[in-house]
Amino acid sequence: MSTTGKVSLQSDMTAEVFVSWAETLDDGERYELVEGQPVRLQSEKVSHARHKASAWLALRNAVRAAGSDCEAFPDGVSIRVNERTVREPDALVHCGPYDGAEVFVSNPVIVLEVVSPSSARDDSGRKLIDYFSVSSIQHYLILYGDEQRVVHHRRTSVEGEIATRIVGRDDVLDLSPPGISVSVDRLFDS
Repeated sequence: MSTTGKVSLQSDMTAEVFVSWAETLDDGERYELVEGQPVRLQSEKVSHARHKASAWLALRNAVRAAGSDCEAFPDGVSIRVNERTVREPDALVHCGPYDGAEVFVSNPVIVLEVVSPSSARDDSGRKLIDYFSVSSIQHYLILYGDEQRVVHHRRTSVEGEIATRIVGRDDVLDLSPPGISVSVDRLFDS
């Protein structure tokens, strides 16, 4: 997901103030909150939207095939990283109950971002730190659509350790927990 320019505000926003403010925006205007400042999400190219849709569908199908109590969500569902940062990944898997009237999910386990030219540095830098500061997140997938590769960051059993591997279309991702697997080629099917 791409980001551009900050909105000028009098003071830093909290997650609660941000959500209230975001509800007043016109349809189609989307922002994330980064260190207290709203950051507008850029318009997307058709190829980016297609990759997001394929990835969400592959995650949804993997969750269903596993028979888990998890659910895959497309973009639009937010994760509260902390009191001053709210992220909206391109897709996520949440496990356990949730309140359908809420903006945030409380137990995201897998988050996914599709790289665009303007988001590559943020997706592999700041978002990596933000997502893994949320204790429930076990996997962070970064999809490089043009290259048809995925960078899979996963939490290990060693406190604070994140393992990373780069996989291609012929590989299968083991996303345990929550106990699902997905073929990389399914993430790129459209």
